[in-house]
Amino acid sequence: MSLQNVILIFIAVVAIFLAMDTVYTVHQTERAILLRFGAVVNADVGPGLHFKMPIAEEIKRADGRVLTLDSTPETYFTLEKKPLIVDSFVKWRISDVEGYYTATAFDERQGERILQERVNEGLRNQISRRDMHEVVSGERDKLMAELKIQLNDIMHEDAGIEVVDVRVKRIDLPPEVSSSVYERMNSERQIEARQFRAQGRELGLGIRADAERQTIVIEANAYKISEETRGDGDAKAASVYASAFNKDPDFYEFYRTLNAYGSVFNDKSDILVLDPKGKFFKFLKGDEDQ
Repeated sequence: MSLQNVILIFIAVVAIFLAMDTVYTVHQTERAILLRFGAVVNADVGPGLHFKMPIAEEIKRADGRVLTLDSTPETYFTLEKKPLIVDSFVKWRISDVEGYYTATAFDERQGERILQERVNEGLRNQISRRDMHEVVSGERDKLMAELKIQLNDIMHEDAGIEVVDVRVKRIDLPPEVSSSVYERMNSERQIEARQFRAQGRELGLGIRADAERQTIVIEANAYKISEETRGDGDAKAASVYASAFNKDPDFYEFYRTLNAYGSVFNDKSDILVLDPKGKFFKFLKGDEDQ
């Protein structure tokens, strides 16, 4: 092969390389910046097919989707100086391409490191202004909302990053504190249990006293009604007896005397000392004895 052919092949290869370096593509999931000799020419290249000057211009790409920073658990102190181990995560994405490139040179790990530092600082400030109850349950949503707004402002200015959301996955107590907190919670629950038992006993005494009172009232009313009913029955019986006696006094006297005989002579072991000539035995005598 002659020298001329070698030179032509070399020129062709260089031309192809320069042509390939002229065309570039930016995907919809990417954020890109165009540099010319290291200086920013286009701070936010849109998605699609583009052309650039070979060698002189350079394209830098970064992931433009919403990314997740899973923060490492850190220990923070509440308003009452109680330690809490907080495990959180952050959703973020690039909002200012030039600012992000200036701060991180499109190094995602550098961006996460800056974001992690700001998250730790923000959580430390937010938790230090609240007590344990507010951090765990009382104002947890408010804490996250305030932290998101604060982080978004700081990260957009410092690194061109938009903080989409901040969430706490888990809040734990340090092992050396867990036992003492458990004992305190246990004693508080025992106090509450004793209070509930005392209230239950007091309520039970009141219910039993009311039931006994109602029992006495019901029995008294029942006795009153029974006595009234018995009195009415006795009155009606006396009225019936009187009416029957007035209709046939002799028969009534005979009937009552027979009933008296049955009651008196019912038990053969009874001994009665009576005058046989008394009126009690007049119906047992013959006509000649009367």
